[in-house]
Order: sequence, then structure tokens, then C-alpha cells
Amino acid sequence: MSDLFGNEPFWVIALKAVLIFVVLLVYTLFNIWFERRVVAKMQHRIGPNVHGPFGLLQSLADGVKLALKEDIVVKAADKVVYILAPILATIPAFLAWAVIPFGPEVTIPFTDTKTVLQLTDLPVAVLYVLAVTSIGVYGIVLAGWASGSIYALLGGLRSSAQVISYEVAMGLSFVSVFMYAGSMSTSEIVEAQSDLWYFVPLFPSFVIYCIAMVGETNRAPFDLPEAEGELVGGFHTEYSSLKFALFFLAEYVNMVTVSALATTLFLGGWRAPFGIGQINDGYFNTGYWPLIWFFGKTLFFIFLFVWLRGTLPRMRYDQFMNFGWKILIPVSLVWIIAVAFIRKLKSEDMLDQQTLTYVAIAAGVLVAITFFIPEKKTPDSGDDAEPEEWDAFAGGYPVPPMPGQQTTETLPDARPERTAP
Repeated sequence: MSDLFGNEPFWVIALKAVLIFVVLLVYTLFNIWFERRVVAKMQHRIGPNVHGPFGLLQSLADGVKLALKEDIVVKAADKVVYILAPILATIPAFLAWAVIPFGPEVTIPFTDTKTVLQLTDLPVAVLYVLAVTSIGVYGIVLAGWASGSIYALLGGLRSSAQVISYEVAMGLSFVSVFMYAGSMSTSEIVEAQSDLWYFVPLFPSFVIYCIAMVGETNRAPFDLPEAEGELVGGFHTEYSSLKFALFFLAEYVNMVTVSALATTLFLGGWRAPFGIGQINDGYFNTGYWPLIWFFGKTLFFIFLFVWLRGTLPRMRYDQFMNFGWKILIPVSLVWIIAVAFIRKLKSEDMLDQQTLTYVAIAAGVLVAITFFIPEKKTPDSGDDAEPEEWDAFAGGYPVPPMPGQQTTETLPDARPERTAP
């Protein structure tokens, strides 16, 4: 951890804070444009191309449109909480960037002042990010409750359950990184990856984190709190104008936040890719060059978000929760135990790299084999089982059949007779 943290002039700290805020706003505008362009290419459409060169000002036009819309507050809303909720959802998304390292120590242009391309650092910086980002869910829950709408309330409850579930798996994926780096400081974790990025030795943790970050940010195919077919717009159904824009901003800033955290913990942070970082004794890891590598890596994860949205259908909520609690969390716990065991053996010189490679290959083969084991069928799920007979109008209301249920032949005649008023 640099000695400059906590000893810099106030104007340097203020300058870095303002720059982080501006960069996140501009990056959000770019990501909205980027998502629309990439999805358009996937679906053989043109995408935004009118406002500005290549349509780059489309996001700015959308923001102005939202600002000029009429701000409607529903009568049943708790107005104080209703207004506070979008602010609560947005501010934590920005606060998390206080400990994200953008680069090494540099000299500010036109001055002789040295600073680190990071606002500050903490011995428990990663835990700080987890704590701050988890506060954002309060804004979503309160938005659903304060709107006075059942749809919004259900969307807020879904979001709270989803974030809590996948934040557990996300936190467990960090434990192996702490074991390897020996620190929770983001700058020291980046420094520990100078020789090998952690996504290689900790690939299971990397995969678990990538899945959990999609669930944490409520993005497709895990955007269940906003399931349009079930809950209209979810927790922000009753919001409009700038309040809705704040929720929109919070979602995209959270996307960049989890992408930056993945870059910092698993992809070497601001360090140049292999091969480039070794040129001229690490010249491309000095100065302002690391900004290019850092934002390039975060853009890779943004593309992953967009790719998933353009290809995968939305999951069912029970499937999604089962996947988090019954697969991701147990796998994370087993992997933590394995990493602790391996680190102990290596520290005692009881395990060399070649043996570890063989063990990893054997474990990978065993995991792959499990995917080809057929599921055990229950006695009722056989092909010869007769579906039960079912009447769609038994309760007086027409309802669709469940899988395996057989409709009666007298369905058209099963409607209750209508009597004259």
C-alpha cells in the first residue's frame, strides 16, 4: 500500500473524486450506446446511428428526454421514502470506486505533485466494496414498498432475496483470492498478480464470481425483479423522469463496478496483458498507460453482460434461487477448502507444480463426467404414466393446464351458464 494515501493535498483528493464521478457518468453513456449497438449487431439491426457520429450522442439524448418528462408521483406513495429510494440506490454505486485502483503512482501534468491513480485504499478494501454495494438493495426494496403498488413491492422483495443469495456466493469467491494475495487491500492484490493473474490458478472462483456478478446486478438472464411479463417493470414501475433515470444510472454504474472488481481481483487490475507488460522493462505498466488496460478489461466484462442479454432467455425464479443456494454456494465452500489444503501443502514443500497440474486435470475430468450422468427418473415421470384428468373450469375460472395434466373432452361445455341480468 502506497505511503501517499492519507498524505495528499486536499485539492488532489478532490480532483480525483471529481474525475471518478465524471468518468463513471461518461462511461455509463458509452455503455448504454455500446449495449444497443452490440445487441443490434447480434439481431441484424442498425442500432443508434442518428444523434452524433455513429449515434454516440444517443445516450445523451435519452438522458435529456428523461429529464424533460413529467414527474408523476402516485397518490398511494410514501413521498419521503419514494424520493429517497432512487438516491439510496445510486450513491453506493459511486462510493465503491473509492478503493478501485486505476493505475500506479504518476505525476500530475503541469505540476510536480505525485499521486496514485486510486482515491484511497484500506486494509479491508474488498470488504468495503461488498458492504457499500449491498446498501444499494435498500433503495430497491424501499422503492417497491413506497410505491404503493403490489407489482413494485413484489419486484423489491425479489431483488432483496436475489442480491442476498448471490452476494454470499460472490463473497465466498473472494476468499481464495485473499489466501493467495495474503491481503484484502485492492492495491496489494494487484501487486501480487505481477507474475500471474489469478484467473488462471483460481479459475473456479473466477467463474463463480462472473455468474454471481450477473445475479448481483439484476441483469439478463437474471433480471427477475424486473420481469416484464410478471411484474411489469418491477420495483421502478411507478417511477418516471429523473427518479427513473437514477435507477437506470445505478444499474449501469453497478455493472462497471463489478466489472472493475473482477478486473482487480482476477485479471491483474491495471497491469498490461502478457507480452506487452514485458516490453522495455515494463514501460507499458508505468505512467498513464495502465488506464488503457484497466478500462479495456472492464469493457470486456461489459461485453459479457451484453452478450448474455442478447442470447439467453430469462430463468424461472425458483431455478435461479436453487442454482445459487444449491450449486454455487456449496461449490464455493468445497473450492475454498481445496485451496486452503493446497496452499498448506505447498508451504510445507509437500506438493510440486507438476503434481498439482495432474490433480487439477483429474478433477476437471471428473467434473466433466458428471455432466454426462443421466438424471434418475422418478416413478411418476415415466412415459407410460397416465396424466391425470383435469377440468379447466372446475373453480369457475379458466386456467391453463400444468405440465402433464390432460384436459377433459367437454371443455367447451364446461363453462358456467350465463343468466340474464
